[in-house]
Amino acid sequence: MSRKYKFHNKEGIYFVSFATVYWIDVFVREQYFQIIIDSLKYSIEHLGMELYCWCIMPSHVHLIFSAKNNNPAIILGKLKEFTSKQLSKDILENPQESRKEWMLWMMERAAKKSSNVKNKQFWQHNNKPIELWSNEVIDQKVNYIHNNPVVSGFVEEQHHWRYSSAKDYISEKGLLPISLLW
Repeated sequence: MSRKYKFHNKEGIYFVSFATVYWIDVFVREQYFQIIIDSLKYSIEHLGMELYCWCIMPSHVHLIFSAKNNNPAIILGKLKEFTSKQLSKDILENPQESRKEWMLWMMERAAKKSSNVKNKQFWQHNNKPIELWSNEVIDQKVNYIHNNPVVSGFVEEQHHWRYSSAKDYISEKGLLPISLLW
């Protein structure tokens, strides 16, 4: 099976999710969340990402985005490649990371099972972009993304989760510049 991102309509709006290998709960420290936030900001400012909705959970990330330059696969690939390297490095260098050896071992183990990864694999390969073709599907995915922290029991209200665009959808300012879908 091809691991290439399948964005058939390069001008489309897409829902994507990508998870850490073995669903490791990496995003439990502010510095790790910040790497994703900064990388998304960079992608918006320099790579032409148009971000509409997002959420970072402990082991995975959800996005709804499009590409101004009609290159969504390239943007997503660069985002995942950079964050993979940076997060692995930060985990290795973090003296407070009590799970460091275990997480790095899991990433090395995942890399050994992959034909195209050397040393450490941070993200799983299989994210399936879903083109959002109707308002009904867009609503479903936005609600799914923003409800993820509620369903997981982290917060009682969507907009209480700091690491998502839920605040933006109730006219408050979130952490990232987004374009609202409605």
